[in-house]
Amino acid sequence: MEKIVEIFLSLFGGITNLAYGKEILIFLISMMPILELRGGILAAALLNMDPKNSFIICLLGNIIVIPIALCFLELIFKILRKINFFDKIITKIEKQCLSKREQLDKYGYWGLLLFVGIPLPGTGAWTGCFLASLLGMNKKKSAIAAMAGVLIAGIIMMILSFGILKNVF
Repeated sequence: MEKIVEIFLSLFGGITNLAYGKEILIFLISMMPILELRGGILAAALLNMDPKNSFIICLLGNIIVIPIALCFLELIFKILRKINFFDKIITKIEKQCLSKREQLDKYGYWGLLLFVGIPLPGTGAWTGCFLASLLGMNKKKSAIAAMAGVLIAGIIMMILSFGILKNVF
């Protein structure tokens, strides 16, 4: 993930020269699938930003996508499936999401919270919300679980990015 964040920073790092540019950049990174809050906090650490402000900005950036993902991701995928190129990508994403199904079937909304909250590759708010939609889980309860998971992931990433990794590098 660090490499992806570094590439993103090199491509869009010019925005950091603007007033609140760093804040805008980490907010946008936190909204993106794959990178999400984990990438935003890592970028904030690489940009030597204040940990507390960075945490709040990244948390808000990742939480804001949860209702969007729960309400519209399935519809967007349905529309995109009509294009062969996107159908293949969406099928791959769907298989990846459904491979994590056991955790949600076994633990329900607690499983969703843990799925989103443990910062591992392939987990996060976007994937968790898409999986919750695929399984027909209640949107309100799924949103609460995903938001709590984002909070947990944020705390873990703060410790790693601003604590352990910051002292090592």
